[in-house]
Amino acid sequence: MARLGDISFLNCAPLRWGLADSGAGAELDVRSGPPEWLADELLAGRLDISPVSLARYLGQADELVLLPGPAIGSDGPVRSCHLVSRGPLEELDGRVVALSEVSRTTALLARLLLEDLVGVRPVYRRAPQNVGEMLGSAQAAVVIGDDALRLRTRTPEGLRVFDTGELWRSWTGLPMVFAVWAVRRDYALAHPDRVRAVRDALTDAVRRARAAPAAVAASAALESARGPGGALPEEVLLDYFRVLDYSLGDRQLASIREFARRTEARGEVPPGVRPLPPTTFVDTPVTASPSVPGGRQ
Repeated sequence: MARLGDISFLNCAPLRWGLADSGAGAELDVRSGPPEWLADELLAGRLDISPVSLARYLGQADELVLLPGPAIGSDGPVRSCHLVSRGPLEELDGRVVALSEVSRTTALLARLLLEDLVGVRPVYRRAPQNVGEMLGSAQAAVVIGDDALRLRTRTPEGLRVFDTGELWRSWTGLPMVFAVWAVRRDYALAHPDRVRAVRDALTDAVRRARAAPAAVAASAALESARGPGGALPEEVLLDYFRVLDYSLGDRQLASIREFARRTEARGEVPPGVRPLPPTTFVDTPVTASPSVPGGRQ
């Protein structure tokens, strides 16, 4: 039985619903947690396949193989990955920007946007994700996940919310990929059939969720009610799941290449991470060499 990671945010609620609807979830050992914890568990060998942040995947591409099929992104606004500021982004030069400790891709994306698009050089500080505390000592903050979704829904007076997915799309013309599913390279070599089965189960889960948006939103609303921020309205979740993009096609791969190029130029990811081809490793032989898709040259 494959040990499968599951991001405990609402962005994976449609996949949880789809896996339950198909019954495939019962055939998997599913373990939930925040993205950084999942990446640590995957790299430590305690998970076999898991969603991980794009930045974490790029940084560990010699140990991980990209799972084709699912991803988490948006082709425009994403609703749950934000730069939150007390004023215009152009006023952040030299000011403190708090970066959520649970975010890696959005924190790196925010730095790209601020420095290369807006043209400011803030001072960055990592901090636990608590918006009130973050903004108590900073002019702006990077916030992700359910907290960001709630913040967009109920924005406190005096704050501005800048959607990083929307900013990336307007800047590059590309969708933004925030997380991908990755497989430990040794596991992919040893169990290709299991990897194919998980790929197919996740792809089917997305299809089922897309075909039943009202049921998914109702289930996610109940899930959100168990969180510290209280229940989110079903109409908010319907809109959220409508804009989330779970595909990993040619445009998403082009975006990953562009993000890797920009971050490598800044020394944020290791050099030599190859651009990903549009083919899928599960349908072609996997070798032990790190020259397979996603590996380093």
